[in-house]
Amino acid sequence: MKEIIAIIRPKKVEPTKEALVELGIPSVTVVSVFGRGKQRGIAEELNIDIRPGLLDQGLLAGMKYMEFIPKRLLYLIIRDEDIDTVVDAIIKVNQTAQIGDGRIFICPVDDAIRVRTDEQGDSALL
Repeated sequence: MKEIIAIIRPKKVEPTKEALVELGIPSVTVVSVFGRGKQRGIAEELNIDIRPGLLDQGLLAGMKYMEFIPKRLLYLIIRDEDIDTVVDAIIKVNQTAQIGDGRIFICPVDDAIRVRTDEQGDSALL
């Protein structure tokens, strides 16, 4: 088993979830997070009100970069044989060729236990 940790744009959560369901992977945990990558938190990622009057008043001066931008953190535990398919689906949905598309991390998982039934391993995932 492997854990997939994916950091994606908030607007890509629903399309990602739909792609995973189509693959038969309905289980995912999604957490709202704030962070920044090497893009240093580009302000265009945020919904900032930039009406002309605001710029004239200097209210947005110096807002080229934000300290942190909103992202979504997805956690999935996947059977080893599904890793390539799931990672390819996440990439396909989230790849825009723009800075901030996200990252995917793949980590080993020693075991999984379904609390209700005591099932272990892959059977605890299904």
